[in-house]
Amino acid sequence: MLFVGLTGGVGAGKSTAAAALRDLGAVVVDADAIAREVVAPGTPGLAAVVAEFGEGVLGADGALDRPALGRVVFADPQRRRALEAITHPLVLERTEALVAAAVAADPTAVVVHDIPLLVELRRTDWYHLVLAVMADEGVRLRRLVEGRGMADDDARARVAAQADDDARRTASDVLLDGSGSPEDLADQLRGLWVERLSPFEEHLRTGVRAPRPDHPVLVPADPAWAVAGERLVARVARAAGGRALDVQHTGSTAVPGLLAKDCIDLQVVCADLATAREVAADLRSAGLVAEAGEWWDEPTSRRGQGGEAYRRVPKAFAANADPGRLVNCHVRDAANPEAREVLAFRDALRADPHAREAYALLKRGLALKHRDIDSYAAGKTEFIAEVLSRAS
Repeated sequence: MLFVGLTGGVGAGKSTAAAALRDLGAVVVDADAIAREVVAPGTPGLAAVVAEFGEGVLGADGALDRPALGRVVFADPQRRRALEAITHPLVLERTEALVAAAVAADPTAVVVHDIPLLVELRRTDWYHLVLAVMADEGVRLRRLVEGRGMADDDARARVAAQADDDARRTASDVLLDGSGSPEDLADQLRGLWVERLSPFEEHLRTGVRAPRPDHPVLVPADPAWAVAGERLVARVARAAGGRALDVQHTGSTAVPGLLAKDCIDLQVVCADLATAREVAADLRSAGLVAEAGEWWDEPTSRRGQGGEAYRRVPKAFAANADPGRLVNCHVRDAANPEAREVLAFRDALRADPHAREAYALLKRGLALKHRDIDSYAAGKTEFIAEVLSRAS
């Protein structure tokens, strides 16, 4: 099962995107529909809302008057939080039941959670992937006023009460342009389904990492790497739970301004190797699959010393099932010297622009010289040792 979060500001086109995904075969769990269900007439949820906000939020038929309630809560953050304290636990319980039912009916399902408040609720780490439908505020306001008949002040209050676009960009793996026609948005989603969502689900289900280049491909530094790293760290930390002593974004993509392979390196530190292997096997909820076989590090501090058994320190390893984002996740035990060395090297490059520039030049040369990843990596060992020696 692939679990996808779908969000977007009111009027951006999120519902249109949900309908298009449903047409493509996704199971859509609609947070707004659930929110209405849990406060339907006769439910404990409605009784709690009336107790908090008074009879004025009821219509003549005894059902919740949503526009009346909206005028109260979207103009007053404190009152909105009071409503959320009532409804969110009820919505969560029902959501979990619907997702479980979808997976039981079809283990290969792509389940899309259509949730307007994904960003506000800080739930990015719940999903394998988060999609956000984006549209300019002016477009959204026009749709609310002209398309839904809202008063202009009500529309502006509704937009202002939600997360801003910067927060949505930070929380989302994929940004969809909702400013055009429904057909334009559906076209974007058809491509995403074929190229990313469907293969992502298959790779997760079969435990096979997504295809990747077999030779080093360097690209200019991308500020989006840091944000992607934060999302992945959060997902891995959630999947590992208390078994992870530390989860960090490492490697070249964690160094601002440094060219790199477009691959996010992560490090998870566990108390011992058995736990590390257990955690690596449990990272599918974070979109990663454990790689079979024996994996090991050769820490700089042990090179040239002792026998192979001393120089090679075992670890576990997981990689991306998502064809749209390369990830190497190294799961190490706390006694592994490499766990400290990768952080020390990253931090030294962050602090020293001259070392960073020299490393970039070295990597360019190695990428031209070597066509396989192992030789490319081996060519960097002496430089890494020198940087670590200066940093110690």
